[in-house]
This record gives sequence, structure tokens and C-alpha cells, in this order.
Amino acid sequence: MQKNMRDIKIAVPENARKIIRILNDAGHEAYVVGGCVRDSVLGRSPADWDITTSASPVQVKELFRRTVDTGIKHGTVTVLMKSERGLNGYEVTTYRIDGIYDDGRHPRNVTFTSELSKDLERRDFTINAMAYHPKTGLVDLFGGKEDLKNNIIRCVGEADKRFGEDALRMMRAIRFAAQLGADIEPDTYAAIKKLSRTLEKVSAERIRVEVEKLLMSDNPEFFRMFCETGLTKVFMPEFDSCMATTQENPHHAYNVGEHMLHAVSAVNLERLAREYEGEEFAKNKRILRLTMLLHDIGKPDKKTVDEEGIAHFKGHPELGMHMSEKILRRLRYDNDTIKMVTGLVAAHEIRYPAERKNVRRIIGKVGEEYFPLLYYVNEADALAQSMYMREEKLERLSEIRRLYREIKKDDECMSLKNLAVKGADLIATGIRPGPGLGEILQKMLDDVIEEPSHNDKDYLMSHLTDYEN
Repeated sequence: MQKNMRDIKIAVPENARKIIRILNDAGHEAYVVGGCVRDSVLGRSPADWDITTSASPVQVKELFRRTVDTGIKHGTVTVLMKSERGLNGYEVTTYRIDGIYDDGRHPRNVTFTSELSKDLERRDFTINAMAYHPKTGLVDLFGGKEDLKNNIIRCVGEADKRFGEDALRMMRAIRFAAQLGADIEPDTYAAIKKLSRTLEKVSAERIRVEVEKLLMSDNPEFFRMFCETGLTKVFMPEFDSCMATTQENPHHAYNVGEHMLHAVSAVNLERLAREYEGEEFAKNKRILRLTMLLHDIGKPDKKTVDEEGIAHFKGHPELGMHMSEKILRRLRYDNDTIKMVTGLVAAHEIRYPAERKNVRRIIGKVGEEYFPLLYYVNEADALAQSMYMREEKLERLSEIRRLYREIKKDDECMSLKNLAVKGADLIATGIRPGPGLGEILQKMLDDVIEEPSHNDKDYLMSHLTDYEN
């Protein structure tokens, strides 16, 4: 975090300043508030600029031509302002006092107030309870600036009350700690432990968002705190079993859960950023970090110990694939994400000599869409193990990566979709559709993987009788 908090001046965007000016000219107070102030104090570029005001929603709507009733029941109106890219929306919310929270998420009612202090004291954490005016500067009533300076996540007021209002705030505290590299203030942390089971009131979709934001942060290993506070008992109890499962094996230095957390952090993002850009990078980073979090999730149920006291986990990738699908569906992940993550979990233990034909065979087996990311999975897995044979493991992976690039460069066939002969070609010779036809195509593919030059339609069709036997 940024340490120098003196003389804070925030570059509020022109449209946000204009909204504040219009509200002020009409006799109302107005400030930018919350996350945009926090991020600006930290020297970061805010994604959104929210505004809080003493004006009522009706008064806000009267002052601006284009508005949307985003959450007018709770005092929020979105004001649309022209920009170079069209219309930008700015949420303008009336100062409010929240009523009783019946469902652990929404207040039964809200009361509008004319006091900024009353609005700020209802917010979750001190670092999110600061407001700023372009002329009068920072309003920090609860020590948010000092907590930012000291890398502390602290609730505004009583932590029990804040978490009782919205149980998701417990996950948000840990997520903010991960994003900012901060510590959680002891009373706040103790309240999370005390109230962790109340997370059951929160929807799977909201939980998923917090899990994902933490995993995409610079400190994804802070997921450990979800377990230490008891939150995973609600949304991923399988992970608790991993933290309780030791690995008496020379290849490992940690229990299963700690190994998975180290693997999440070991994904090589610098190389990933060189190979993928923009949305592709973000998508693959998300897939890889989810995969590493879950890749050994099946180990606790597959653990055996031999006569020499060495632990083994035979069959854990296949079990892990099914368990990962169950977990991801529980968290309401989309089908594409589930397919990619479970596919990588299933394939992460495949071992083979670093030879060109073997690489072609494995690519064909696991799928071309999985193989480039499987290298990252195997590398992160190795880096999260003990030092035993680490150099040899990484050298083998490096050679596989080199061979893969050569195979791609030479456009060698690795799957049925690249085979020179199609099902229609065999049907044209009188072969009937069905399992037998599929077996012939697979034998052709096996031949081509062994010898790429055989991927020629004339060659394959001239040897058809060989593949039929």
C-alpha cells in the first residue's frame, strides 16, 4: 500500500465533479465516496466513481436530464453523463441510515438523513468509509486513512453488527486483505470466526464473486483464511479435508491443502501474459487458479499408506474431476469454466516421456484446447512440491513445451479433426456408420500420431484393410 497519506488530492473525473457541482449549486452536499476514494488514496485508478449526497432521489432526478432508478428504494439513482465513449453512469445515493437486516443482506428499510456522518458509519470497513470533495478535501471520520497506511482491514464500529447486517462482508474482509496485502484487525477477524456459519444466508453467486476476486488478486494464498475462519465449511467443506490430510511422500513438503494454495500462487503469470492478451489472459488466469485450487481435491478420499510409511493417492485425478464439477456447480459457475477446470484436473497427473510422438498422443488424448494450459498446471504443481527431483521435473516439462511448439509449427495431426480421412470418406466405401467406423478412424489416428507423414488421404485409404483388421 501507499505509505504517504499527507495532503491527499484526488483527481476526480470531470463528469463526477460536474455532478457534485450541480448538486452543490442547488444547495445540497455531495462527495465521491467509498471504493473510488480508497483506490485513489492508494494511487490506483478506480473502476467506478460513486457519489453520496444530502439530496433526496427525487431531487437528484429533478436536477439531471438522464437518470435511471437503479435502486431508488434504497436511495440510489444512476446519473448518465456524456463522455467520449457515449454515456457513462454514476451512482448517486442519498445519505441514509439502514434499518434492521432481516435476511443478512438487505435492510428492512432505510431512512434518508441530512448527515454525512450517519451515512459513513453504516459502511463496512474504515477504508471504504471515506468521502472526498474536490474543494474541501478528504472526510475520514473512522481512521480509514490510517488503516490504509498501516495495512489494516477494520470494520466501522462493531464488527459483529457489520457482519450481522451482511454476512458476505466476512468474505469481503479477507478478499480486501488479499487484494491490498493487508492484515485483518484482531476484533474483526475474531468476529468472522464467530459468525462464519451465517454465510449460509448468502447466495452462491455472491460467494463465487468473492472467491474469484481473491483468486485473481496478488495474494491468492489468502484463501487459507477462508478455511481458518470457518467460512469454507459453508461453501467448500472439501477444502477443509485437504488441510487435514498430510502427504508422507518425498515429493511433497506440505499437506494437501497447503500444497494446493502454493500451487495457486505458483502459476507463471508473466509467461501467461506474454502468450495471451486482454480477455484471453484474464480468462486463462482464472481457469488456472481455479484448477490449482482444486487439482488435488480428491486426495483425502484416495489416501493410502504403504508398509514403508509412504503415502499414495492413486485415482485422485478422476475423483477430483467429479468433485471439482460438484463444487463449481455449487458455486454456479458456467459450463465452459466447469469443462475447462475439470478437464485440467483430470489430466494433471498424466506422466509420459518427453518424446515427440508421446506429446502428440497426449495432446490427442486430453484435447488441443487443454494442452497449452496443462503445461502451466504441471509446472505450478511441481513448484509447489518438495525440492526432491524438482530440477528433473522442470527440465522434462521444458522439453515437452519445446516439442509442443515444434509440433504446432509443423502442423502435425494430433486429433480426429485434423485427420486427412473423415467418416464420410469411409461411408463412401460402403462402411456402415457406427462403432466400427469410429474404431477405424481411431486406428488411423494412432498410426498418424506414430508417424505424421502418414496423414495423407491416399495413404490412409490405401491401407484401409490394415485398419479394418
